[in-house]
Amino acid sequence: QVLLVESGGGLVQAGDSLRLSCVDSGGGFNAIAWFRQAPTKDQEFVAGIDQSGGTTSYADSVQGRFTISRDNAATTVYLRMNSLKPGDTGVYQCYGRYGTSVMREEWQYDSWGQGTQVTVSS
Repeated sequence: QVLLVESGGGLVQAGDSLRLSCVDSGGGFNAIAWFRQAPTKDQEFVAGIDQSGGTTSYADSVQGRFTISRDNAATTVYLRMNSLKPGDTGVYQCYGRYGTSVMREEWQYDSWGQGTQVTVSS
């Protein structure tokens, strides 16, 4: 059963923006994070948010360009990505955990989605 469903990826040019969505379809997760994996690279933490939305965390590489938010009524977490760079290219997956804190390692999460591809051309 897939509990987290991502959407919103696509092919864009450098400098463009995208908004990714992650719908929690019954998991009831507290903290949710986005991770990404580029070809030939390890998966890396991008951003995370706690259940209330009051605590967020970002990777240094996206700080100031990406914004994570959540709409608990819609059980959806968003990742707004501005000023995209070719280095942002990768498969973006959302991860959910029942713990309340945002963690930066994927093994600390309880479930994850299938991912959505983001490709940024130069």
